[in-house]
Amino acid sequence: MFLTACKQSPEKTEAIPPEVLSKNKFTRDITLAIQYLDSIIIDSTNAKKHFLTSRKYFKYMEPLLASLDEENYNFLNQPNILKIEEEDYTDIKIKSPGGYQVIEETLFADTLIPDAITRHTTLAKNRLKLVKKNISFKHIKPYHFLWMFRKGIHRVALTGITGFDSPVLENSLFDAQSVYTSLKEYLSFYKTEFQEIQLYQAWNREIDQTILSLQGDFNDFDRYHFIKNHTHPQMELWKNTVTDWHVTFPFELAIKNEATSLFSNSTFNTNYFSDRNSGAITKEKIALGKKLFNDTNLSANQKISCATCHLKEKGFTDGLKTPKGLTRNSPTLLYASLQKAFFYDKRAGSLEGQIVSVVNNKNEFHTNLLALETVIKTDSSYRKQFADAYSGQDISEKQIRNAIANYIRSLTPFNSKFDNNINGLENTLTASEINGFNLFNGKAKCATCHFPPLFNGTVPPNYKESEIELLGVPSTNDTINAMISDDLGRYYVYKTPERKHFFKTSTVRNVSKTAPYMHNGVYTTLEEVIDFYNRGGGSGIGIHQEYQTLPSDPLHLNQQEINDLIAFMNALEDY
Repeated sequence: MFLTACKQSPEKTEAIPPEVLSKNKFTRDITLAIQYLDSIIIDSTNAKKHFLTSRKYFKYMEPLLASLDEENYNFLNQPNILKIEEEDYTDIKIKSPGGYQVIEETLFADTLIPDAITRHTTLAKNRLKLVKKNISFKHIKPYHFLWMFRKGIHRVALTGITGFDSPVLENSLFDAQSVYTSLKEYLSFYKTEFQEIQLYQAWNREIDQTILSLQGDFNDFDRYHFIKNHTHPQMELWKNTVTDWHVTFPFELAIKNEATSLFSNSTFNTNYFSDRNSGAITKEKIALGKKLFNDTNLSANQKISCATCHLKEKGFTDGLKTPKGLTRNSPTLLYASLQKAFFYDKRAGSLEGQIVSVVNNKNEFHTNLLALETVIKTDSSYRKQFADAYSGQDISEKQIRNAIANYIRSLTPFNSKFDNNINGLENTLTASEINGFNLFNGKAKCATCHFPPLFNGTVPPNYKESEIELLGVPSTNDTINAMISDDLGRYYVYKTPERKHFFKTSTVRNVSKTAPYMHNGVYTTLEEVIDFYNRGGGSGIGIHQEYQTLPSDPLHLNQQEINDLIAFMNALEDY
């Protein structure tokens, strides 16, 4: 429902619809963003000042741009690393980065290259001109606006205040102020949608207080209390607004429409991450999947089950550097369902698909799907469970894989000490654990790859991509004569040279139970892992890779900060 005519003067002036007001604001912001990019080229003496002003207007339009034109938004806000798109062997695109992050790193570098500054600025300016010409506001309905508004809030909390898109200047707090200033203005266009004016007023007070809280030094900012005292209350206000506006949604995104916390087992819509044919998740399927998960009869030698490499007491890992006969460390299955790709090299697109590889691998189940189906069909103990779980359908290998996948999808408890504290269920976090979270999301830059609340590489707030990174992980725990691991990772999937040594970013939830670490299990303690990052990854120990995605600069973390980081990560244990 849109705005109707307001009570005005006798002329009965029609109110301007909110989508028109939104378009007018967006047009103003994008025009100024373009003008100040132009000024970088025209007035190089004040180039840095012009960049910051252009970026401010980019942040003003960010919530709407990111929702209406995700592709162009991602281009304008992408990291300064090579972009590889691999659809199949015949469709591999390698794209140079562009946009505001690239301009920032070029303009604020120790050594300026004027031609590079001009080239990247012109590229971003032309992309904005393209957006301005083609973007459409005609289809916007109230539910679109509400989704856009909530994503804007989540983006600030989960990537904005982490420095994800301001890696050099760490201008994140000012950027977040700009986003909230813009959200407040957009909300004003929908003022007459509110049945309860007190709710609209509550929004204004909350946004004003949020902007005031976004002050101070980037490294000292208290992100824990920002999320607890602002982001979560805003999610509650948002839910109340949905009710007040009588809005219904045609479907759910990654975050459930009813969610009032980012750190809860009722936050995520698991079906969003699942194969489209996976069907509903039920307690019957979960129970069946758990039984199958622990059944050694599924393997050819009847000695191996899924649980062999994924032990519950070890956070669903096995405690080994690599399992016998395999070359990569067993990753945790906790929260594994909340990502968009599987295996360290992302070669599987679903949990059901991942199971196929395990079944066929000669060093794992060493069988095939038909044999798997035959084993289950001849075991009478399964018949009733399959009938209950799948409405009497004939037992098939698809159902077997789906049941196991559904069990794994149930392994998302969100009841760690950290979760319970940020949700206000208990008040037991120490100052060290809180500071560790703030470091993780700030100075230590962990959250620029391990995004909260999942602390894996699935990028919020859209959760459409699970990132892979080149860290320069060594073959042995050696900082003097380090050699990169000989595992080429993602390269093996499509043989793209620029993807050598790339691996998916795993979750750090339950990391206290999942040692050893990295794809090859090279590090046995969290202290060793943090030391690797603190030095600048592979670059810091003499492993120089052209496409290393981890910044090569040392983090300069002191011992207390390292202790705090470990304390926080230990507080993520929940199984």
